[in-house]
Amino acid sequence: MRNRALSMIGIAAKSGKVLSGEFSTEKAVKTMRAYLVIVAEDASDNTKKMFSNMAEYYETPIVFFGTKEELGKHIGKEFRASLAITDENLANAVASKIKSSFDADSKTE
Repeated sequence: MRNRALSMIGIAAKSGKVLSGEFSTEKAVKTMRAYLVIVAEDASDNTKKMFSNMAEYYETPIVFFGTKEELGKHIGKEFRASLAITDENLANAVASKIKSSFDADSKTE
């Protein structure tokens, strides 16, 4: 299930609906263009806290998913600690796949 979520992120990136990197993600959230923020699980505590606070303030959904390497690889870039999905339908699809992967992980434990 995890690979399906990462593949969906790749599809969103190919359609031009993903902004990546701290600056671009922050700008997308603050201009209300982000429908979903994804922060890598291995991002620094400061990065996680900053995006958590920002997402809460701007009422933007946020998930902590994947590694910096996985996120970067699936959008065709180097390491990425943060992504913003700027299309509502794609954001909902990605969030659904990520939720499914978390549900599948919790059932295997």
